[in-house]
Amino acid sequence: MPSRLTPTNGLLSIRPVSWPVSRLCHRDSQGTSERGDRKEGFSLRALAQAPKPALYLGLSGLIPFLSVPLLMAATQSFYPELAYAQVVYGASIVSFLGGARWGFALPAGSPAQPDWMNLGNSVVPSLLAWLALLCRDNIAEGALVVIMGLGLSLHYDLTLLPGYPSWFKAMRTILTLVATFSLVATLTIKNLCTEKKIKEIQN
Repeated sequence: MPSRLTPTNGLLSIRPVSWPVSRLCHRDSQGTSERGDRKEGFSLRALAQAPKPALYLGLSGLIPFLSVPLLMAATQSFYPELAYAQVVYGASIVSFLGGARWGFALPAGSPAQPDWMNLGNSVVPSLLAWLALLCRDNIAEGALVVIMGLGLSLHYDLTLLPGYPSWFKAMRTILTLVATFSLVATLTIKNLCTEKKIKEIQN
């Protein structure tokens, strides 16, 4: 009888059973705090902490995006040359975002390590930008590729690749949304307004 009770008592009093539970609770609290930190990155209040040069240059970078659909809406005409210029500018921005991640991961002591995750994903936006430039004969496809590149870059910066400060994440979110809506506005004008060439206006 004692030999049978000893294993039973041993199974009932296994201490490691309670240890993983506390470990999991500790990890869950850490995960909750990490999720809270990520949510702070989406707060517009963090934008107030942005350095003035970064904020002003970022906002001025929206001018080429917004000027194209505004001009088309004012003239009630769709100009493919201007639309392609907007796509080219968007492709350059997408490529820039990938290069920014690459440059952020290279310095010693950076929170983003120069590993396959960071450097590999930094190349993807440049490839998408290149594909967008090949769509000269189809503005809609080029604009959609740029939108995909902007969204993918934002997804990388906010969720997958760590290291950016919260003010930069907030600014990136706003700039990406405005740029995306400007491209969508251009595509909408393409379907609603008459297409004209800039050469026709000059003549």
